[in-house]
This record gives sequence, C-alpha cells and structure tokens, in this order.
Amino acid sequence: MIKIARLSEIPAKSTRSPHGKYQLERRSVSQALGGTKDVGEWGGGHPFDVEHFTLPPGAAGFPFHAHAAQWEMYLILSGSGEVRGAEGCEPVSAGDHILCAPGEPHQIRNTGTSDLTYYVIANHPRADIATYPDTPGKFVIKPGLQCFTMNEAAYYEPEE
Repeated sequence: MIKIARLSEIPAKSTRSPHGKYQLERRSVSQALGGTKDVGEWGGGHPFDVEHFTLPPGAAGFPFHAHAAQWEMYLILSGSGEVRGAEGCEPVSAGDHILCAPGEPHQIRNTGTSDLTYYVIANHPRADIATYPDTPGKFVIKPGLQCFTMNEAAYYEPEE
C-alpha cells in the first residue's frame, strides 16, 4: 500500500542551543510514513531517512561535523545560505542540491533574511560516529546521539 504524508500535517519539532547559535525546526517525513528513527532495513525500517528543515535567518542547524558512515543529501527549497565544507563555504539557494559523503565535514547556515528550508535525505547505517573538526576529541555515537569529549558532554558545548 502506498503511504502519503502531508508536510502540513507532520508535527514540527523545534531545537535551539542554549545561546541560540544553532536553531531549527524539523519535520520527520520518514516517521510520518511509518519509519523508525535511525533504524534502516536491517531493523525493519526504511532504507533512508527524510526530514524537512527550516532555519531562521542567522542560524546554523548543527555544529560543523562529519559522519563516519552516513551519507546526506540536501535539497534546498527556499531562502539562501551557505554550506561549509572542508574547502570553505559555498553559497546555496533554492534549487541547489548538496551531497555529503561519509568523512566529509559539513554545516548549513542561513545567511539570508528569510527562512532557509530544505530536505535532508540520509541513509541508515547500522552505526555512525560523528566528529566535530572545530572541537577535537568531541564525537557523537548513533543511534542514540550521546555526545562525548572523552567524557559525556552536552551537545552544544563548547561550540557556542
């Protein structure tokens, strides 16, 4: 049976770091279609995850990071911003598509005056470790999203 999810009917979840440098609103399209967060075909879930993101002006969604195993594809729908990679920053706007391979550090920031909206499509590796080039020694283990700097740490520390 074909499943349909309407973006307007998917609950939005807002996330904001303690000082507001990182903030976003996200809608889990995959979960609305019956998927399970961070569970791929190996666990009975979908082979990929799809989320709709909205970043307000001046915000980044997440700190600069790289995944060891996960691929991410970004589809920019509206607004303008920049993608930061290992080689620097590139402007992005509606109609742009971005592919981040495992090991490639990345970050999306809204540099415009209106909301930046985009979809992220990511595969579901059994496990992933994200590292943070701006904070040596910091890493996150997926699934579970526990953040460590050799000791457990709050996700946004000391990025902000």
